[in-house]
Amino acid sequence: MSGNTSKNKGLGTGPDWYGAGLPHIWLPYAQMKTAAPPLAVEATRGSRIILADGRELIDGMASWWTACHGYNHPHIRAAVERQLAQMPHVMLGGLVHEQALTLARRLTALLGPSDLDRVFFSDSGSVAVEVALKMAVQYWRNRGVRSKIRIVAFNGGYHGDTTGAMAVSDPESSFHVAFRGLLAEQIVVDLPIDEARTAALEAVLRRRGDEIAAFIVEPLVQGAGGMRFHDARVLHILRDFADRYGLLLIFDEIFTGFGRSGAMFAFEEAGVAPDILTLSKALTGGTLPLAATVAARRIFDAFWSDDPLKALMHGPTFMANALACAAANASLDLFEREPRLDQVAKIAAALRHGLEPCRRLPGIADVRVKGAIGVIELDRIDNVNALRQSFVNEGVFIRPFDSIVYLTPAFTIAESELDLLMTAIRRVLAQRRR
Repeated sequence: MSGNTSKNKGLGTGPDWYGAGLPHIWLPYAQMKTAAPPLAVEATRGSRIILADGRELIDGMASWWTACHGYNHPHIRAAVERQLAQMPHVMLGGLVHEQALTLARRLTALLGPSDLDRVFFSDSGSVAVEVALKMAVQYWRNRGVRSKIRIVAFNGGYHGDTTGAMAVSDPESSFHVAFRGLLAEQIVVDLPIDEARTAALEAVLRRRGDEIAAFIVEPLVQGAGGMRFHDARVLHILRDFADRYGLLLIFDEIFTGFGRSGAMFAFEEAGVAPDILTLSKALTGGTLPLAATVAARRIFDAFWSDDPLKALMHGPTFMANALACAAANASLDLFEREPRLDQVAKIAAALRHGLEPCRRLPGIADVRVKGAIGVIELDRIDNVNALRQSFVNEGVFIRPFDSIVYLTPAFTIAESELDLLMTAIRRVLAQRRR
């Protein structure tokens, strides 16, 4: 095992880099005073996380749903190595490179037969959402409609942690509640999952339609907002309302895109095409940060002008980074060459079988599966740090949040590894003190 070990400021025995560096880092989604110390990771392989102390954990998260092919896939690694030797990065302002153009062409072909055919690259899902919101508002302004400046979003939704993305996420979420008053005023309502909620949404559209630019929704699965599922009928309703009331429809597939929900894209399964689509997470197979906002032709056409003020004025410094685009192209190769969606279907069947016994345990509110997403909803989790540690003690990495224990494994996970993840969940939840 590489790296010396020593004791550093009460942080325990571990690599020198851990004790020396931990006092200087600010970790995500953590109350730093009370959070459990993070695990020191030495390496990753397949569906395994190798810790600096020699332990191996089976990863049930695929690193926030990104590592769809598992860690360190040799085809992606080789593509990144070749690109690194040739050109790691060049600015996209006034320049362009093969990996970006090839990826844009392949993505739009993959999204057919929809009209989504222009790709704007960025470097994170939140920024992809910000770009989508700007596109939607400026689309109307470029067409001479200046009143349409609001976005309709949905309770239970999560679209990222930048200010624009926060404003279209669930306003009661613990992610963003501290920023009330800062965020732009948007319209957040319930998903139209029944007649009453559909009527309530339409009432909002009748009353405020002149000021609404677009809907934004996570199709079929609301991810970080609670792993909530809805059916395709909801998306058909939104498409119909968007067309009737003159709005755009934005699908945020940062979580669901690239096979996670069972189809390559959730909008394909639903049979509903958006006007703007956001992608990230599994885009590079969990290798490098990259995101894309893909617009339909009619959206792009509203920006095509001799007037420079009608241009989309957005440009991340590392937009279409060549290394990231090379990783994404290699990831698409794997979707073409290897049976990823068949693997997702097998994972879904295994999750349904392996997690269903949890329904009989005390304190379980629901068990649900969609594609390679397995969810156990509890009535409550009193001590999330203790629950997370219980999973580590079982030799697995599972990261519950709110009242949710969930699995989003790599699509390439071995059957035995998936069985161990589900066994750990059943055992830990059966022993849970309430």
